[in-house]
Amino acid sequence: MTTAYTYILQCANGEYYVGSTTDIEKRLQEHQAGLGGKFTSTHLPVKLVYIEDYSSIELAFARERQLHGWSRAKKEALINGDLSSLPSLSKSKH
Repeated sequence: MTTAYTYILQCANGEYYVGSTTDIEKRLQEHQAGLGGKFTSTHLPVKLVYIEDYSSIELAFARERQLHGWSRAKKEALINGDLSSLPSLSKSKH
């Protein structure tokens, strides 16, 4: 059963915002109302462009932290479903 989500919003200025929540509908409403976070409140409107579901908020938050470290290009590849290009877009290459 899904209990948490990691999501990516595209803000009006084109920037991406990554977050996690246990209630995606409520959280999106908060963002649109300017109550979701300082960054999104100054870059309205926002649009949900990506979502993943998890069995716990801890897992969703861990994924959020991971995505925060990703480049814009890597986030866009994820959003566009271009998973095969993710390794080549990583900052640390082995």
